[in-house]
Parts: sequence; C-alpha cells; structure tokens
Amino acid sequence: MNKVVANADAAIQDIPNSATIMLGGFGLCGIPENCIAALVRKGINDLTCISNNAGVDDFGLGMLLKTRQIRKMMSSYVGENAEFERQLLSGELEVDLIPQGTLATRIQMAGMGIPAFFTPAGYGTEIAAGKEVREFNGKMYLMERALYADFAIVKAWKGDRFGNLLFRKTTRNFSTSMAKAGTITIAEVEHLVEPGELEPDQIHVAGIYVHRIFEGKDYEKRIERRTVKIS
Repeated sequence: MNKVVANADAAIQDIPNSATIMLGGFGLCGIPENCIAALVRKGINDLTCISNNAGVDDFGLGMLLKTRQIRKMMSSYVGENAEFERQLLSGELEVDLIPQGTLATRIQMAGMGIPAFFTPAGYGTEIAAGKEVREFNGKMYLMERALYADFAIVKAWKGDRFGNLLFRKTTRNFSTSMAKAGTITIAEVEHLVEPGELEPDQIHVAGIYVHRIFEGKDYEKRIERRTVKIS
C-alpha cells in the first residue's frame, strides 16, 4: 500500500481542534519539524501534546505554545523553554509532568496493547495522587496507565512508501514507541526510498504502524545549547 502524501500540510490536514497528539523527539533531536510548522499554519487549538519536552521558545513545540494552540502538555521536562515555564507557573497551561521513564513506558505499553503497569517511580510524591498503589515484595508501586494518542507524529532518517522507517542514532528516542501508540501515525523522513531499499534487519518501525509518510525539507536540526571548549 502506497502511504505517501505530498507534504506536511497534507499529512496533518484532518487533525482537528482538541486532538491528542504525540510528537517524537528529545529536546530538539529528531523532532518532526515540518509537521510542527504545518500545525502552526493550520491554526488548530485546544491541543493535548505528549512529548518529552516542549522544544525552545522559538522552535519545535515552542512555536505552538507561542501561538497558544496547546491546552495541555504531558511531558517530563520544562527547562529549555521559558514560555512553557511561564505558562505553567501562571496557570495558563495545563501540565502533567511525568517521570521520564514512566512517560516512555506508558507510551510503550500502548504500542504493546498492555493497558497498565506498576512502577515505584513517584510513590510518596504528589505524582501518586489518585493512583492505585500496591505492594510487591515489600516495596510500594503505583499503577500507571498506557498512554494513547489520536495522532502520533515522528521524524525518521529514511522511510519507504510502505511506511517502514529507519532512524539515525539518538533520533530514535521516543519516536519508535510513539509510532506504535497513535491511532493514526504520520512520519516525515529525510529520505523517501522505494520498498526493498531498506535493509530489513535495520528497520526500526515496521510499515504496519505508519499510515502516512512524506519526504520533508529544509531541516534546521537546531541544537538547544551549543557548548564549545577553548583550549
């Protein structure tokens, strides 16, 4: 099945207001730059976004925060985005801060079809409020539910028109799990190739999980904080 669409605008054209969207990336590493820009252009709002963090003020998910298109962030880190921090502290943005390992596992469980799991992370803190607690082997655990999304948007290095994806180095981060946890998964890739051009043993996400794919363009691949050493 050919899953190729023309561009980012075509890929996200049916995402409605109030959708829940997973967006791959860690900081600015491996974020779906083209699709984020398309969401800004589309102007939809009241979004719930699931991502490790919210980029920086003028790039990545920070662009959607700046235009007030995000109602709720589910993430594990605030630090590099001053607007994210400001909206959180002022009560303008609903934020569910989730321990990073718990966030990753909740997404993985959704892709595996497992509805919930137990973890010790967060026990005895405000994260535990309202959650089921059980004791296993003398240790207390919280029950965490799998985390699903209406749409999952990821960026890969290479992909074929059947949707098979190959990521490069640390750009895998949350993306390989998110691709399996969305009702509809959209992939933007740096290089779109024909079926058979990807080595089967190197494929990180099978095409069965991907519904739309396109070749992106003009990637900036920014670095949040460049550090140089003067010898």
